[in-house]
Amino acid sequence: MDKTKFNELYEQILKLKDLDECALFFDDLCTLKELESMVARVKAAKMLLENKTFIEVIEKTNISSATLSRVSKCVRYGEGGYKTILERKSKK
Repeated sequence: MDKTKFNELYEQILKLKDLDECALFFDDLCTLKELESMVARVKAAKMLLENKTFIEVIEKTNISSATLSRVSKCVRYGEGGYKTILERKSKK
């Protein structure tokens, strides 16, 4: 798959200046359900990086075992995106 087709979206996201702009953009871009799904996936990835069990993650996030399996695969064998954002210190 040609991933360069996503570059315009990524470039637009990088233009966001702060949390407020980010929230406005994602509120326009995504449905509430999509945002909730992304929040759950990030929380699940964080918990997996903290060595929580699948059962603990499912209890705290209410994501399906299939989704958790995908997140887990990405955390362990993916491109490092979850680790990058979760290990980076916030700029305040």
